[in-house]
Amino acid sequence: MKAIEFRDVTFSYGEGAPAVNHLNFSAEEGEFVAVLGHNGSGKSTLARLADGLLTADGGEIRVFGNPVSEKTLSDIRKDVGIVFQNPDSQAVASLVEDDVAFGAENIGLPREEIGRRIGFALRAVGMEPYRTATISRLSGGQKQRVAIAGVLALKPRIMILDESTSMLDPRGRREIAEVVKRLHREEKITVLFITHFMEEALLADRAVVMNRGEIVMEGAPAEIFGRHEELLTYNLALPRIGVICKRLREGGIAAADTLGIEELAKEIAECVS
Repeated sequence: MKAIEFRDVTFSYGEGAPAVNHLNFSAEEGEFVAVLGHNGSGKSTLARLADGLLTADGGEIRVFGNPVSEKTLSDIRKDVGIVFQNPDSQAVASLVEDDVAFGAENIGLPREEIGRRIGFALRAVGMEPYRTATISRLSGGQKQRVAIAGVLALKPRIMILDESTSMLDPRGRREIAEVVKRLHREEKITVLFITHFMEEALLADRAVVMNRGEIVMEGAPAEIFGRHEELLTYNLALPRIGVICKRLREGGIAAADTLGIEELAKEIAECVS
């Protein structure tokens, strides 16, 4: 079943070229899709249209078969949770547990159920020891984990991460990426991972590249990475570690693309042992 489906969708913020231009796109239930593109390519607009934060000028958007409209927004947002770029702008309470509880309280869940969901969400993102911590004292990566937990407490069927790692350092990005991949695997959540960090696409089942509001490349992450010259035409390039892996393969060492230097070292060791 299609979790998200865009049919000939167009959206403009005003005059000029549309941010999304006759877009056809879908993600299957349980799929992990990375959406790549430079700034202004339309990938964040896609996220906001899927969640109903923006209304398409033309075409149709469906979530689990239901059209996204003003009448269906409350139901759509029970299915779709979105995590934005800046964790500080998403916090609505000073304590971690209160912040995670906010969404669940807003939809009127019983107190006991809210307590269970807080525990579930914090365990899922590895933040249970910080349940009573003050959010302002957490690191950027920890704050983003709390933001993800707040979405998880609503138990959405789809999670959209809109550049959610872009303000974090490399370690924080890896931590969040690992959390999202584990949630996808264990909770069977459909994930739309919107990023301009090319290496994060390696987590996905499928990657799409956007340019000027259109999808210009699509396929398995390894396939997309293999089209390096084409990526450059869309102002995208392999990350440094991807370039290293590519050169190793050219030199006869079958090193698969990977997210971390530790994994690459293991690949090399296995190939030369």
